[in-house]
Amino acid sequence: MKNKLITACVLASATLFASGAYAAEQVRVALLVKALGIGFFEAAYRGAEEAKKELGDVEIIYTGPTSTTAEGQIEIINSLIAQRVDAIAVSANDADALVPALKKAQQRGIKVISWDSGVGKEGRQIHLNPSSNSLIGEMNVQLAADAIKAKGKTSGTFAILSATPTSTNQNIWIGEMKNSLSQFPNLKLVDTVYGDDLADKSFREATALIKNHPDLDVIVAPTTVGILAAAQAVSDLGLTGKVYVTGLGLPSELAGHVHSGAIHSFAIWNPIDLGYSATMLAYNLVKGKGTKTEIPMGRMGTLQVDENGDGAMAKPFVYDESNVDEFSSIF
Repeated sequence: MKNKLITACVLASATLFASGAYAAEQVRVALLVKALGIGFFEAAYRGAEEAKKELGDVEIIYTGPTSTTAEGQIEIINSLIAQRVDAIAVSANDADALVPALKKAQQRGIKVISWDSGVGKEGRQIHLNPSSNSLIGEMNVQLAADAIKAKGKTSGTFAILSATPTSTNQNIWIGEMKNSLSQFPNLKLVDTVYGDDLADKSFREATALIKNHPDLDVIVAPTTVGILAAAQAVSDLGLTGKVYVTGLGLPSELAGHVHSGAIHSFAIWNPIDLGYSATMLAYNLVKGKGTKTEIPMGRMGTLQVDENGDGAMAKPFVYDESNVDEFSSIF
């Protein structure tokens, strides 16, 4: 009788396995965003779903507070700990406030990464930057070169319209732009001005650049306020096609200026790639794949991690007439 029961159990187990009831255990990754209902993060979720489809054994828990508060994210983190998820990938509303809750998550064996907007080092294992300072600087100069080429010229001049003179990231990017000029011998930087990230002042500074440099080919604005204001200035002055504007901006704000010809192309990180990469990193941490300095990110390549646990995903993504409408409804 005992042997018959054992045989029956084995047969039942075999039947369940064959039917898929004993499927491979799912890796549960929580994609915690700043707030729900934001197009940028909805696009990141699309990327996470792409990674899920590619990997096959991942469950994505897309979550976030209703408003961009640290308190809302902390409450969700505590809930995710209680659910015993395998990994949390968070774009933080506060770099410091989330650390205690995320430390608790790590103590419970949950892998934690931050992406887009980071948290303190003690609160995560890895931070995924959308790009790096050097890549951003080089891309801005490349965009200027591309705009000059679009004018049918082999050499030309450009000026920089920045935010404030004390803006740390802007100044670092400008420094990297200058470092990249050796790769572009046919480009000449003629001026750098500051619009203080104010639309009206940025507009006036862009207008002054055009008047002070009659042969100016391109204005590069590594600021979303500046690039929009400069494009408007070029349009209002009737100089579309004579002076191009480029830099870092949002598709939703710049699509019209791309189609008008004031902007040939511009760049910003691709949220779909960010969500995809964050999911891949979280999954591979759970699976123990990669090393302390290199972790695979699927189609995005390998993340190079520095001593602080930081890594850069890729060069900023370029938007132009061929793809700007696809993304303008997203962010």
